[in-house]
Amino acid sequence: MTLSIATWNINSVRLRIDLVRDFLERWRPDVLCLQEIKCRDDQFPAAPLRALGYVHQVVHGQKGYHGVAIVSKRPFVETSRRYFYGIEDARHIAVVVDDRGGPVTLHNFYVPAGGDEPDPAINPKFAHKLGFIAEMRDWLTGPETDRPAILVGDLNIAPYETDVWSHRQLLNVVSHTPVETEGLEAIRIAGGWIDAVRRFVPIEEKLYTWWSYRAQDWAASDRGRRLDHIWVTPPLGPRLAGIEVVRAARGWQRPSDHVPVIATLSA
Repeated sequence: MTLSIATWNINSVRLRIDLVRDFLERWRPDVLCLQEIKCRDDQFPAAPLRALGYVHQVVHGQKGYHGVAIVSKRPFVETSRRYFYGIEDARHIAVVVDDRGGPVTLHNFYVPAGGDEPDPAINPKFAHKLGFIAEMRDWLTGPETDRPAILVGDLNIAPYETDVWSHRQLLNVVSHTPVETEGLEAIRIAGGWIDAVRRFVPIEEKLYTWWSYRAQDWAASDRGRRLDHIWVTPPLGPRLAGIEVVRAARGWQRPSDHVPVIATLSA
């Protein structure tokens, strides 16, 4: 059996549950990882997702802010969550799923946005972000990446020049500053992670997964950033069969400012 994983910063799952349901009915990934669900665990809209066959669910929620969740057609062997930078907000959850007779670890991350000022000395939110990715780098290497694993989520960093609408104009804008892009690449390289999207979309090609609500016509201006990512460890690299960025979702009624990204692993 193939294994398809989707990631989506939904920007309030209760507000946009109809969009989630429509997406699952049409694309039918095996697993959906959500970020910024903005609700407590007991407020998560579990029933409509179970009705679609996503009966296996794990939620790490928080009132009004942040929050991550994973819903799946496949059962979980185990679940876990982790905090970073000494702050107990809901930004990570992980599951192990049984695939082809063996376990695959799936991490779902919502990395801090980092505020507006890219200076950790005067902006605690940016210091939080840099500390968060430094702890990711220290953890997600060695034994954590020698096994089959997938890392997805809104990492709030657009690492490459073609991941933003203007590299020159965004060099000092949070999400594309050198300290962030280099920090994210350090995680990927140290762990041997493979950027699944860039495996299929050439680095020379511009690609975005987020467009600001501030644009009157997001499609016409097309000033986007690629903030949402799917990585796999080397044992899963040969099984990468395709990816899809569902750009059309940004034009749905009352959309999230992010769109779903899907990766498929071959049988």
